[in-house]
Amino acid sequence: MSAMWTTAIAGAAAGLGVAMPVGAVGVLLVQEGMRDRRGAVAAASAVAVVDLAYAAVATALGPWVAATLSGVEAWVRLVAAAVLAGIAARGLWASRRPPTGGSPGGGASLPAPSPARTFGRFAALTLVNPTTALYFTALTTAQGSTLHGGGSGAVFVSAVFAASFVWQQLLVAASGFAGARISDAARMWTFRLGYGLVALYAVKVALPLP
Repeated sequence: MSAMWTTAIAGAAAGLGVAMPVGAVGVLLVQEGMRDRRGAVAAASAVAVVDLAYAAVATALGPWVAATLSGVEAWVRLVAAAVLAGIAARGLWASRRPPTGGSPGGGASLPAPSPARTFGRFAALTLVNPTTALYFTALTTAQGSTLHGGGSGAVFVSAVFAASFVWQQLLVAASGFAGARISDAARMWTFRLGYGLVALYAVKVALPLP
């Protein structure tokens, strides 16, 4: 049971690491939250579902890749850690200045599209983000057999989805409640917290050194 809890916590941290930085899609979620509650819920759900899909595919392939590279597992972990560290460094470097995303206000009010159309639009926007795919691929490949068998992979993926879903829904709920765009300072701290988690994961994956 303790191993499953550890896996669940790891999955939740992985989900938050990819979800928390409020980038371009996050800004659009905030805008949607201010405009249409039902559409915002659908949009936030779409982002979490895509995170779930990427995590599931990566978790399924990770043990296979690790088995294929049997004998050089330590170097596989180091390469994966380097990829994660690169993602974290890039995000933290960008957080030195407030990320730009435009203001959600202004302009004429347009009719809100249906929740189904909003879901599809946000799913497509999230799918084309290569960083998400690279992030989960590096993470799950490094963990290899620890996510294979005994339901560990399912627990990990479920925790990724739960963490991402809760965060995205909180984001749109907060934007709808506040009625104003998220401040540049708040967005900067979401970048720092999210990519800080990725950096910690890089260290965890790399240790022990070969």
